[in-house]
Parts: sequence; C-alpha cells; structure tokens
Amino acid sequence: MRILVSACLLGLTCRYSGDGKAFPPLTELLNRADLSFVPVCPEQLGGLSTPRPPSERVGERVLTRDGADVTEQYARGAAQAEELARLMGCRCALLKARSPSCGSGIIYDGTFTGRKIPGDGVTAARLKSADIPVFDEEHWAEFLDFIKEEG
Repeated sequence: MRILVSACLLGLTCRYSGDGKAFPPLTELLNRADLSFVPVCPEQLGGLSTPRPPSERVGERVLTRDGADVTEQYARGAAQAEELARLMGCRCALLKARSPSCGSGIIYDGTFTGRKIPGDGVTAARLKSADIPVFDEEHWAEFLDFIKEEG
C-alpha cells in the first residue's frame, strides 16, 4: 500500500522553522515490504522556502504571522500533493497534526497564540474532498487500523 506522508514526519528538514519532526513510530514502519511512503511537503510544493514565517489559517485564507497572504501558495501545494497522491496511487495520507497545510480535524485559530480550533489544513481538506483518507500522528491507532484493514 502506498501512503502519502508529510515529509517532516520522516525527519526531513522542511518545516517552517527549518527542522524536521521525525515521528519514531512511523520510522519503524519504513522497512515493511507491504508499505511504501511518498513524502510530500505541500508548502514547498507551493513555492514557499524553508525556513519560512509561521502561518495559520484565518477562515479560507492562510496568513503569516506578519500578515502576508500565502493562500495561493498553500492552494498550489495542496493541488500538487493531491496530484502526487493520485499519480502514485496512494490509498491514504498521514499528515502533520495542526499544520495549516496538513492538520486534520484540529488547526491553530489564526491568532498565533497556540489556541486550537476544529478545522483542516488546506492540503488535508483537499485530500479529504478527493476521498483520500487523512490521518495525523496524533491518531496513530486509527491509521494503523486503516492500513491493517485495507492492506
């Protein structure tokens, strides 16, 4: 089974801060012959640099902490991530929790205060609308159940 995965969860240094966010339980799955992972960073695919200013969703827009509108780059990256998932035949996505691109179910509220609200990142929303199941590392058990049932 092919799985689209946030590159930062593999430890790749693509996050806004210029670091990775390796998720050790994921790295334990990398050697499974029945699974292959397709790393993606929607922000980079959308043309944003690393490092870059932190961003949060504000309604349908994505703004940096200093107020720059990066909605277009996030939308472009989401479209590219969806296309990559389709081209590679990914059956689901494992994305970074709370990210303005990849957050699934919970994101930051746009005030840069750490407050969380219900919602999806731009890429997570696009993948869900394309009927690609989306999980994050905070819902690891559900992800494992899915790959067990679907694999």
